[in-house]
Amino acid sequence: MIYTPTFIVLLIIVFILVWLFTNTIDKRKWLSFLISLALTPIVYYYVLYPLINIFSDYHHQKHFDQAAWVSKPALRYEMSNEMVEKNIFLGKTKAEVEATLGKPEWFGWDDAIKSNSKDKWNYNLGFKPGALNMNQECLELVFENNTVVSTKQYQLETKFE
Repeated sequence: MIYTPTFIVLLIIVFILVWLFTNTIDKRKWLSFLISLALTPIVYYYVLYPLINIFSDYHHQKHFDQAAWVSKPALRYEMSNEMVEKNIFLGKTKAEVEATLGKPEWFGWDDAIKSNSKDKWNYNLGFKPGALNMNQECLELVFENNTVVSTKQYQLETKFE
């Protein structure tokens, strides 16, 4: 798990709210502090975190890991930010990308040739958590002269019948 500023700020807010609540029960500051310290992780993970997951697409980010990419394809979205922002595949050949990510799941459409291009590799990243999220996350790698020139993350709208 990567400790983001959002996570730290939320933890501090939860601590302050729990501390204010415990102060209404008992006025001894040291006891309120200890109770707040013990209850903050519990309140965060069992109250606030589920609410965040239900009503937003916030999720913890993870570093890219080839073993996790292969074994848990539904959770690939957790690694996608690092892949796109740090351009970890930029300049790599098709063979290197295939060795790391596996064969492309589908080829992207190229308007210039009016068909699917073997130079646009697409991978499914899964669905980000959230009650209102209906979009599938996807990753597209564009090749020129057998090397990656751009990486793009996009969403496909999924219709459930």
